[in-house]
Amino acid sequence: MNSQIMEALQWRYAVKQFDTQKKVSEADWKVLAESLRLAPSSYGLQPWKFIVVQNPSLRAELRKNSWNQSQVTDCSHYVVLTTRTKMSEQDVQKYIAKISQVRGVPQESLKGYHDMMIGDVVKGPRSEIIQWWAQRQAYIAFGFLMETAALMKIDTCPIEGLEPKAYDQILKLEGTGYATVAACAVGYRHRDDKNAQAKKVRFDAQDVIEIR
Repeated sequence: MNSQIMEALQWRYAVKQFDTQKKVSEADWKVLAESLRLAPSSYGLQPWKFIVVQNPSLRAELRKNSWNQSQVTDCSHYVVLTTRTKMSEQDVQKYIAKISQVRGVPQESLKGYHDMMIGDVVKGPRSEIIQWWAQRQAYIAFGFLMETAALMKIDTCPIEGLEPKAYDQILKLEGTGYATVAACAVGYRHRDDKNAQAKKVRFDAQDVIEIR
């Protein structure tokens, strides 16, 4: 398993040219979708929604607002990461109800947890920066998606070179409580993508990892 993980980490790169003829199978996509759904988040609140854009016309519009990057239209699955712009008591209560349902415990027994979350993300100081907090949570899921894909020998390209407000308009997110953060193109590298052969450039471990 260790060698498999190390191989996947070395194999993965940000694909610049996707093979438009190769598509991720439905079975493989279900696994990738689960990597997003099962990703951890602060309190477990999951302040996100992942929009998989498959409509060619929508993708063409998004590409215009993504520095014209071909990955947007050429990949198999295009995932737009969106997050909550604020958290409400209803959001917390929805999560509490889900815990109660899944774990078979009465909601009353979760009152302490409920009140703690309300006091932090709804009424506390963090509520003033909730959009930035939610974005950090989304990047955890972002990493889960890319690493899971690499282990499955499926390619990805993380995309931050986009216009979030334009994405919000195109995807009709305005007024929904969600806003665009970033996107991830998923598919298979084209054999002519020269970046696949480029050596990975990273600082040495001792430069970025400190043990005290």
